[in-house]
Amino acid sequence: MKKSTISLKTTLLTTILVVCFLSCKNEKKAEDVKKEVLTTYNEENGGTLCLSEASWFPHSQTPPPAEGKGSPFDVSSTTNCIFHQWSWQKFLWVTKPEGDLPLFLNQKEIIQVTDAMEPVVQQAGASVVLTDTIQAGFSHGILKVNPAYNSATDKALTVHYSIHTSLIMQESAEAFKAALASGKLPANNLETFPVGSLELKVSWVDVTAIPNDKLKDYYTTTAAVINKDGKTYTNTNVALLGMHVVGVVENHPEFIWATFEHNDMAPNYDWKANSASSATEKLLFAKGSTTGLDGITFIKDDKPVLASKAFDLFQYGVPVTASGYMKTSQSEPENFNNIKEINASVAKNLKDVWQNYFYNGSIWIDTDSLTPLQQAQKIVKLGSSISAATPGSSARGSLNCANVTMETFTQTFQSNISDINVKNLANCFSCHSPISFAGNTSPIYLSHIFDAYIQSSEGKSKKEIDLMKDDQHKKISEFLRTLK
Repeated sequence: MKKSTISLKTTLLTTILVVCFLSCKNEKKAEDVKKEVLTTYNEENGGTLCLSEASWFPHSQTPPPAEGKGSPFDVSSTTNCIFHQWSWQKFLWVTKPEGDLPLFLNQKEIIQVTDAMEPVVQQAGASVVLTDTIQAGFSHGILKVNPAYNSATDKALTVHYSIHTSLIMQESAEAFKAALASGKLPANNLETFPVGSLELKVSWVDVTAIPNDKLKDYYTTTAAVINKDGKTYTNTNVALLGMHVVGVVENHPEFIWATFEHNDMAPNYDWKANSASSATEKLLFAKGSTTGLDGITFIKDDKPVLASKAFDLFQYGVPVTASGYMKTSQSEPENFNNIKEINASVAKNLKDVWQNYFYNGSIWIDTDSLTPLQQAQKIVKLGSSISAATPGSSARGSLNCANVTMETFTQTFQSNISDINVKNLANCFSCHSPISFAGNTSPIYLSHIFDAYIQSSEGKSKKEIDLMKDDQHKKISEFLRTLK
């Protein structure tokens, strides 16, 4: 099939599915009908199916993705593609314009919160408040841009972060907190956040880090940036660099952990050449090349081992070696190709500034054929092994999922690049397990901001909570380093 007919075919497929769901309800299960249609479609189109939908465009009209009952996730056997489609559509939905701001900054359906899930007091004249510069992980990494990217400024400016949640998740968190405090809900439990729960983490930098001729390719807004006194703010024009989109869909209380990046920030590591390189200056990577992990390893004194040499360890978070894809809990290159295909499909249809951002993968776990109770039980039973990517494990998607602006220095916990293998891959679940900072277990503790919210409600200070996080991250790092 020619590329020019793909969108039409996809639209027809959607129509056929809807008709079949309605008219075949009494003769066959809708799920079986859907499988038959998808099989026929795949056979006709050489197996290519992971594309954007016509209904997502124009971006100003992107609807929220179907994610509850009757959605593509409301089946006993899922496909890899639907997770990537949800990720892209959710990103487009939260970034679609609503007046002068994208939806995620309107403080209506989605609100900005602290890393302990408390609502952030917005500042006059700004659309977002920026107080945080420290990355996750006990190394307390701070990311600074390549000063040569904008020679006119020539400053290694610091990347900032904001966190946002849906009202659905915020309200659920408040209910869980009350139940835990009253004793109606034990600290060890099988509760899960409801469908529609959403967390966003967004990275930003002062626009002066970017050359004027390239600034048009970034989403920019006004942020209230905290001053050194820790009390006052300065309104500053900032550019959006990356975004985590983390949400609950039907049958997946572990959340889908998706990530997006601007396309002019850093190269991917070339495992065949054993180096990362760029012929031009990039925002996080100085022109030239580097070998090994120095560019993504943080040390003390506010700097990495090698400055301005940050890179994505694995393209789309798909683990490879010099000889090809690693043997993991799923077969490749299906996941890799699906991400590549849907990125191209979206880019072709987007007409605004967001066409300069790409989807770098997502991760979830296999919950096919499980009831909601069994899903929760599985998450708790997996515990810290929920991140495992070895054959037979439950993790699916981009098994070394990371964002170069947020997990710059935790893309791996190994000291040498030659030590990285399928046993010690790092991903979102490496840190976001069902084990709380206090050692309790529940699917709701997968959210660190919720965990911190509970610890704070029990009287612990931010410093005490941060130490608990550090201790947990250090144990994870030490454990993964033993898996050679």
